[in-house]
Amino acid sequence: MEWFTAPEYWLSRLVFQRALACVYLVAFLTTALQFRALVGERGMLPARRFVERVPWRRAPSLFRLRPTDGFLAGCAWTGCAVSVALAAGADSLLPLWGAVLLWLVPWALYLSVVNVGQTWYGFGWESLLLEVGFLAAFLGNDEVAPPVVVLFLLRWTLFRVEFGAGLIKMRGDACWRNLTCLFHHHETQPMPGPLSRYFHQLPAPVHRLEAAANHVTQLGVPFLLFAPQPVASAGAAVMVATQLWLVLSGNFSWLNWLTMVLALSAVRFPGTAPDTAPAPLGYVVPVLAVSALLLALSARPVRNMVSRRQVMNRSFDPLHLVNSYGAFGSVSRVRHEVVVEGTEDDVREVDAGAVRWREYEFRGKPGDPARAPRQFAPYHLRLDWMMWFAALSPAYAEPWFGALVDRLLAGDRDTLRLLRAAPFPPERPPRYVRAVLYRYRFTTRREKRETGAHWQRTYVREYLAPTRRLPTARTP
Repeated sequence: MEWFTAPEYWLSRLVFQRALACVYLVAFLTTALQFRALVGERGMLPARRFVERVPWRRAPSLFRLRPTDGFLAGCAWTGCAVSVALAAGADSLLPLWGAVLLWLVPWALYLSVVNVGQTWYGFGWESLLLEVGFLAAFLGNDEVAPPVVVLFLLRWTLFRVEFGAGLIKMRGDACWRNLTCLFHHHETQPMPGPLSRYFHQLPAPVHRLEAAANHVTQLGVPFLLFAPQPVASAGAAVMVATQLWLVLSGNFSWLNWLTMVLALSAVRFPGTAPDTAPAPLGYVVPVLAVSALLLALSARPVRNMVSRRQVMNRSFDPLHLVNSYGAFGSVSRVRHEVVVEGTEDDVREVDAGAVRWREYEFRGKPGDPARAPRQFAPYHLRLDWMMWFAALSPAYAEPWFGALVDRLLAGDRDTLRLLRAAPFPPERPPRYVRAVLYRYRFTTRREKRETGAHWQRTYVREYLAPTRRLPTARTP
């Protein structure tokens, strides 16, 4: 069945699958190190409560069988181990169907995490990893050449990622249409990186060029993916270059890295393909059936993409097989940050001005103005990202912020491990916790020389009044 496979893409498949396994590893490592405080048995949004109220058909997950910390940890570390094995090429040591099944293991494990992760796993790159990971399973291994239809579906996914993001920008904030969004974005993005301040200080014409180049890459270049080679490879290379620019300018978890990995599947690398056997019928039929299913499921994402009321990052099926994507349809002009503080003083008995409040430091989000932003991506600091949303509106934080405060008042060790620094040890937690809203902006070059600070912040208002943990309160 020569029509079924594309031997000239054997190296593309190899590079793509090994790189995807590395992204899987980061995703599972993020889960293993953070899940207890977020969705564990004593987490801020326990998975056990979620599975008790949401039916299986809406959120299939292995954790419905046993939503315990031990089982969650076992699945997360198993995902890490399988990802390392796949990155090392374990699938090439197995027969064809063994390789397919091995690739489905991390997909099933991560699907189980995402479907009980609630707010903490509501980001578009979670669904993108699941969609791409499912397709990767049907690329096969060294026994056969990569199937043409799966290679096409990978390009189709990349097209929707880029084109959907471009459309949401043009339909959304007017600053994308007048090319001024980048005047603000580098400063107000969820988690700035080490170079974000320098990107922010680029001249206005460069910011306009950035925005224009973004429109070309997202609205024009994706169509090149379906052109003959070497045009398709050139289009993919442009996308990789754009994503590298985004990697340098901020922290966007593994979104940029996964998009680059996806683009690699469209690049035709030079090299002589090894001899492979014809694809067996027992492989061809399931691949074609799965491909037909995925194309049928594409109808709703396509309708959403062309709709004037397009929504970003939406899954249309509980298995996250085909999804809609997009980012930054609107851009904040001002950066607000929620700063969480604790005190050992009794605020009822001490004058307000005499209370000594001590600040909790998060790993990635701005806090101490003197501290420079750090690079964390592709690692995903879930709490830090949600704190950015909390600053946009208390409604985003309503499901979990109270639980965060309660755990700080209790000195919960798992929660404190998510932070860069806590002013109170677990055995001696604060008496009160409060939250204050500040406006942050990058310092100018002159301010940086004079003060050494990377940020300048201004008090806005109280976000949460001083809160004390009731003696009878217990962490669920």
